[in-house]
Amino acid sequence: MIPKLKTTLLALSCLLTGAVHAQTSLLNVSYDVSRELYKEINPAFVAAWKKQGGADVSINQSHGGSSKQAGAVIGGLEADVITMNQAPDIDILVERGGLVAADWRKQFPHEATPYTTTTVFLVRKGNPKQIKDWGDLTRAGLQVIVPNPKTSGNGRYTYLAAWGYALDKRGSEAGAKDFVSKLFANVPVLDGGGRGATTTFTQRDVGDVLVTFENEAILIARELGSSKFDIVYPSLSIEAAAPVAIVQKVAAKRGSEKLAKAYLDFLFSSAGQEIIAKHDFRPRDPAVLKKLAAKYPAIRTFTVEQKLGGWAAVQKAHFADGALYDQIVARK
Repeated sequence: MIPKLKTTLLALSCLLTGAVHAQTSLLNVSYDVSRELYKEINPAFVAAWKKQGGADVSINQSHGGSSKQAGAVIGGLEADVITMNQAPDIDILVERGGLVAADWRKQFPHEATPYTTTTVFLVRKGNPKQIKDWGDLTRAGLQVIVPNPKTSGNGRYTYLAAWGYALDKRGSEAGAKDFVSKLFANVPVLDGGGRGATTTFTQRDVGDVLVTFENEAILIARELGSSKFDIVYPSLSIEAAAPVAIVQKVAAKRGSEKLAKAYLDFLFSSAGQEIIAKHDFRPRDPAVLKKLAAKYPAIRTFTVEQKLGGWAAVQKAHFADGALYDQIVARK
């Protein structure tokens, strides 16, 4: 065979092989405590996709601290979709290399957030330390387990929930900083993600209270036994809406845009919302949420936009290098 023709045919063969692969697989890069959710979402979507006439597909998962995962995608991890627990970990993919479309919030309902959760306390059975609200977490001698706000969306929401509570109680930024400093002085170890913090508290038996997402607290109580832990709802917490997006640059390269959109659309479908609720997240579908009103107690919450000026302002003031969080940790 003529060498040039052989080279051309080989290149065409590789291209066609890549195209077939692109249409039959997705990589969903997600945060730490969504593992069980997507273990059920993925086969349900595959079945629904096939029922609609689609080919057999496989959905692969990657999990870790939310901000770490975003960094991995920036570093070259080829995610077709990203399902995070905070908007900054998608916005950074817009800012660095245009991996995600700037209007990603408009591409799906509810600003591309198929569910929410909130921050609660998990305490040891009987609540021996009588932990009832954020103020109790600053008591001398108490050990508070939270994931690292620098690498984990779970930890970031904990920090911001405490800050918002302190703003109400202390009435000033200085008062909030003092309060949150006292809270983090009681944190003996900062795990990289929410699941690591759960392991520290439940398996290593470190700490008096785990501050985590409601869905994680419900899961722990169910799987490890209600005889071991109680869930405490503080007087004020934060709404944590979980955003999703197509990693446009990767999906275009792999030819997976249609499959990626269908996958994320499935999260907003009634079938997807039922699975989301089953895994202890608060669904967006009012009918599904109403059916489960007893499971999700009413809790007073605020959003980052309502109380703290939005994510861009929060990132700059609290989580940029040398900003308030770094100052607080440096004082420990």
